[in-house]
Amino acid sequence: MLKKRLIGVITVKAGVAVQSFGYSRYLPLGSPECLAENLDRWGVDEILVLCIDRSRSGHGPDLALLRRLGALGLSTPLSYGGGVHTVAEAAQAIQAGAERLCLDAVLHADPGAVRDMAALLGSQALVAALPMAMRNGEAWHYAYLQGSLLRHTEETNRLFDDGTVSEALLIDAVHEGQRNAFDAELVRRFPRPATPLIVFGGISEPAQIGTLLAQSEVVAVAVGNSLNYSEHAVQNLKQQVQSPSLRPAIYMGGR
Repeated sequence: MLKKRLIGVITVKAGVAVQSFGYSRYLPLGSPECLAENLDRWGVDEILVLCIDRSRSGHGPDLALLRRLGALGLSTPLSYGGGVHTVAEAAQAIQAGAERLCLDAVLHADPGAVRDMAALLGSQALVAALPMAMRNGEAWHYAYLQGSLLRHTEETNRLFDDGTVSEALLIDAVHEGQRNAFDAELVRRFPRPATPLIVFGGISEPAQIGTLLAQSEVVAVAVGNSLNYSEHAVQNLKQQVQSPSLRPAIYMGGR
């Protein structure tokens, strides 16, 4: 059986790790490097760093942060999202230490650039980040830069159809930052059902995670805020989920 993943998410705003609540309220947590070291030590299967203000401010990827994270010698795969708009920026982010890139704004603004990134880096290095919300029984894209809901375009959908991106980070934009609130209808209504999904936003409880992992299209569950509350959070969560598809709990290098 292919194992599924528990991903620890570090949300970064203005260089500081924060708790995010619905794309509108943020509480500081401190150093992204400190959180990354903790997640690495506690046994998550992947670390995803999301720099949420890079595109809005017109900046490229935070290469300095990636280099600092790379210098930590983490044993956990590191993914990065934020400010990647061009092939050159994608290559720089990979060279600075990211193993995979999470793309959002560029998916809609310049799908051709995404295809060029895939040609250079391989589709396995690209994940489509899609904040979504239910509207009239359909899953719509939440364009956070504009603060509005939009229908998915066929041009964006073709990025999944032709294998340009390997997975989709499906974010519940309405319940992001809340506990036990992820809208599972988003999975059922995702516009391309065959796409491997990483689900994120409003996910915190073991039973909820187990139910999501049981869905064939869900290959990973990403958790942010709730993993920061206690040192044993990752280990306890994995043990309580008890899913045969999830890698067993690892703690403090006990492999």
